[in-house]
This record gives sequence, C-alpha cells and structure tokens, in this order.
Amino acid sequence: MHTDGLHRLLAACDAVLFDFDGPICHVFQGLPAPGVAKELAALLAQLAPQLGDAAHATEDPMVVHQLARKAGPEVLAAIEGALTAAEVKAVAMAGAATPGAGEALLATRASGRRVAVVSNNATECVRAYLTAQGLADAVEVVVGRPVLRPDLMKPSPYPLLEAAALLGVAPEKTALVGDSVSDIEAARAAAAGSIGFANKQGKVESLGAAGADVLTQDMKDIAQALSAA
Repeated sequence: MHTDGLHRLLAACDAVLFDFDGPICHVFQGLPAPGVAKELAALLAQLAPQLGDAAHATEDPMVVHQLARKAGPEVLAAIEGALTAAEVKAVAMAGAATPGAGEALLATRASGRRVAVVSNNATECVRAYLTAQGLADAVEVVVGRPVLRPDLMKPSPYPLLEAAALLGVAPEKTALVGDSVSDIEAARAAAAGSIGFANKQGKVESLGAAGADVLTQDMKDIAQALSAA
C-alpha cells in the first residue's frame, strides 16, 4: 500500500463511498454464487428458452441478471426479484464482515466525513447485512442495484453520482473503495477518487492497470489513514 497516497486522497475527501461485496461483506460466502447462478439460469431458461444455454454457461448470478434484460421487462423483473431474494438469504449466511471494514466505516464517520455504500447488490441485502452487523448507523446512504436498470450498475458512474447527490457533496470530493475493475472504472467516470482493495491474488495488477489512485490489501489501512488525515 502507498500510505502517503492514501493519506492525501482521503484528506481531500468530504465523503467515502464503499463497495459492498468484498470491502464490507463476502456476499456469497455461505451460499455459493455458482449455485445461485444455476437456480437463476433455470428460471431464465423457463421464462426465455432462447437464453437458457447462455445462462447455464456462467457461474455468476450477475451475468444471468444481465442476460435477462434481453427478454424484456417482465422476465427481467422475475430474475431480479429472485436474485434479490437470494442475496438477502446469502448475507444472512455470510458471517463476519471483512476484517477492518467496520473500523473503516466508523473511522470515516468519526473523521467528520460522509459515508455511503454503492453496490451492484440489492439495497435490501446491503441494509439487512449492515443491520445484522451493527453497522447500520455508520452508513448514511445506501445506493444499491438500480431497479430494472442493469445498464446503470457499475461500471456506470450512476451509483456514485447518486450517492454524492444524496450526501450533498461534489463527486470529485468523494473516493470509492472497491475491489473490482468495474469499481475503478465507475469512479473514474464519476470524477471520484478510487481506492483499490486488492483482497485477492492478481488484484494489485488488475486494479492498478484500471487506474486506481491508490491500492491497499487491508481495510484497516483505511481506518488508520483516516485517523491520520
């Protein structure tokens, strides 16, 4: 981690935005994603047989959700509803938060900065998990998956811009903590800063190549940097 860069980035921020799956919670830790994807694929194949093969070819529930858009709003609504229900069930089984996540959220609030979660997961599952973990009061705004608008999910800047507007801060005075290339792309498109959470092998390279302003492998670094900032 580049400590000085993290200090400088956070010192210039009025708000910190956190991605959910990874930086805060491992959503499908207790209910593995491939199984969820298989169930969604079976439903999509029933509702839109022409998409069955493509749906069964992936182990990513989000890909099945994206495919459902091709079948029209009614099918998309059915798949999205099933995905949301699966996510809510999954976070109830996900276990403890990512090490350092709670400290980072609380340190952000303690520093006087605003806090939001911006996620491609459903708002319902994010709120349910934060409440279960005793972290609901640490987060002011949750911007989850836009209802029936997968095109507005990250890497679209929409969730970040929406969070900034709800918090009443300029997008360029925010920074997003994210663990995926789509997070970094969304931050760049929104003119926000980006903190790449490299929590798995190869992410230092991929998040760096995507243009992350700084990288960290430990969420506790964010809490420490906020205290220093």
